[in-house]
Amino acid sequence: MKRVNEFLYDDIGNAYERKNLYLKEIATLYNEYDETKDKSLLKKISKLKQNKKQHPYVIELDKYIEKEKIFNKELKGKERKYIDNLPKNLSHKMKRLKINLFLSEHRKDFYKDYVDISYEANYKYEKSLIEIDQLPSIIDHLEINEDELKKAKLSKKNINPSEQIKSKAELKAYTTEQKKILDNNIEKLKTKRKHRQISKKALNEGIKELKIQSKENINVKSYEIPLKNAKELIKNKKFEINNNSKRKRMVLNANISDLRRKMPTEVENNVPYKGFLTFLLPGVGQLLNKQYIKGMLFFIISLFIYAVAIPYALGFGNYQGNGIAGLVSLAQGGRKIDKSLIFMIEGIIAIFMIVIGIILMYVSFKDVHHVEKDKIKGIRPKNWFETRTSISEDGFPYIASLPALLVTIFIVLVPITTAILLSFTGMDPKHQSKFTWIGLSNYKLIALGEGIAGSAFWLILGWTLVWTAVATTLAILIGFFLAILVNNERIKGKVIFRSIYLLPWAVPAFITIMFFSIMFSPNGAITEIISSIFGRQIVVKNDPNLSRIALILMQAWLGSSYIFLLSTGVLQAIPGDLYEAARIDGATAWQKLKRITLPIVLFQTAPLLVGQYTFNFNNFSIIYLFNSGGPFNPSKYGNLAGTTDLLISYIFKLTTENQYQSIGAAITVVISLGLMLFAFIGFKNSKAFKEEKL
Repeated sequence: MKRVNEFLYDDIGNAYERKNLYLKEIATLYNEYDETKDKSLLKKISKLKQNKKQHPYVIELDKYIEKEKIFNKELKGKERKYIDNLPKNLSHKMKRLKINLFLSEHRKDFYKDYVDISYEANYKYEKSLIEIDQLPSIIDHLEINEDELKKAKLSKKNINPSEQIKSKAELKAYTTEQKKILDNNIEKLKTKRKHRQISKKALNEGIKELKIQSKENINVKSYEIPLKNAKELIKNKKFEINNNSKRKRMVLNANISDLRRKMPTEVENNVPYKGFLTFLLPGVGQLLNKQYIKGMLFFIISLFIYAVAIPYALGFGNYQGNGIAGLVSLAQGGRKIDKSLIFMIEGIIAIFMIVIGIILMYVSFKDVHHVEKDKIKGIRPKNWFETRTSISEDGFPYIASLPALLVTIFIVLVPITTAILLSFTGMDPKHQSKFTWIGLSNYKLIALGEGIAGSAFWLILGWTLVWTAVATTLAILIGFFLAILVNNERIKGKVIFRSIYLLPWAVPAFITIMFFSIMFSPNGAITEIISSIFGRQIVVKNDPNLSRIALILMQAWLGSSYIFLLSTGVLQAIPGDLYEAARIDGATAWQKLKRITLPIVLFQTAPLLVGQYTFNFNNFSIIYLFNSGGPFNPSKYGNLAGTTDLLISYIFKLTTENQYQSIGAAITVVISLGLMLFAFIGFKNSKAFKEEKL
């Protein structure tokens, strides 16, 4: 296996010969060994490594490194003297640019003699050439604008008050004159309109244009006021200094970045180890890779892990809980005021924080490891300019989605995890403050139909499935039929029909359900009509079967409007050419419906129809508002549910009204898994998800 690559590679993928002749010789010997398997070559490699200090190239490289140290030390002294000789009134930006140019000129003279011995020397030489080429123009541009800014500030300071007053008076007179000209021109336009030479629209547009022109003329004239002119000039020069100079420096940094991408680097190390050694300390690896600003940013992760996440997981800073340990104990043996639920929630938060910390550690490790592997191949680590550019371009989606991710974790995932874990506990009316882990007991009760869940669970589940299938399917059929009917070319007054069919969807469902609940009450209008038809007292809300039928019909009516709206939109988008072609081929109305209309409508609306089924499965409002889940039959359903209760309303009664939170959580988990499976199968088998286009 090769331990040293024969070639180096830049960020683009171009191959380069090694300038380090010592490493090149080792790589060559390894290549020969891979081809011949001659073990004497391994001995040569071992001997070469042992006598590394005596290798001619290494001796020459050591001399260069020693000279570079001396040069850098001398250059620091020259830099200090140069800074002392600079004018004291120079701005910080100008001083920094002049110092950089001074250093680049000296570095160019030094490194030009060593470009063949090392890629580092070659890079520093080429970099100094770029800076010497571009820095003077940046300095000149900044110098000119700073001088003009000083003159503008001086001009503002020395404004003659009498001249200022005179200019304002002239502007006032000019404004009055412009208003007269504007009124005169508007009057001319109105005269033309009066003689019907122009249209009303042309008149309005002309007046608008004249007003804009008059305003611009006055604005231009206002800059003749000395104070305003000076302020505007100062503003422009500051913009030039802050933005244009910055843009020129960015061009310089971009050119240096291009040089870095094309100029490889050589390192003797061939094993990326820094990422593994610094896994537990994000930021340290980046500092070892000489990415200092990135290292400081990653160091914030270390602060979060060791100052926030781990202490919180150990119980420090908890409201009541004891971190992860509290999730295990659930406050057993604790104070009277301690609550198991709070211990559970804080334990879950602690686990999420630890998981986030581990993920961030891994991200830091991957970054360090990737940079180190690239250095071994010859790719230079990104400097801060390149890193910042990469973050602003490639990293923007991650940065933008980070707040949403945090919200998802603490607003969505924590409650969901709490509900799942709660289903393995014994939280009930007798154990509200403190409860314990009871394993799968709640799920066993549900499966066997025993305990508080009882046989009511399976009865309610059966009714929920019937309700979901019948009510949703009926709503879809009614909505689709009405859409087909209204979309027919022979139907007149389509706007009126569409408005009527959309009323159930437009009126709040809460009002509609409450209205029907009153109408179906023992003295309600619908109850009296039904009783008069059958000649005996029939109270729908007291009969389980009639209540279920009423609920199904009511939901079919309420849900049909949404389906009608969906279907109408799709039907109107179907090209008429399809029906015309089918008519020419002799297709009947049924065949057009079966072969054209239905496939297209289902293709477009299938995912939304699946959503309708899942929505009705958990349609709490219609059940609770109509009859509170009644009528009640304690012999079959117990005291916690009625004959029309769905699983969702049953869970509400178990948890909110009767404090059986653990069994309610277990039922929630079961139906959630069932709904996710149903939705997955429904979406997966819909043509809209199988095909990209029709």
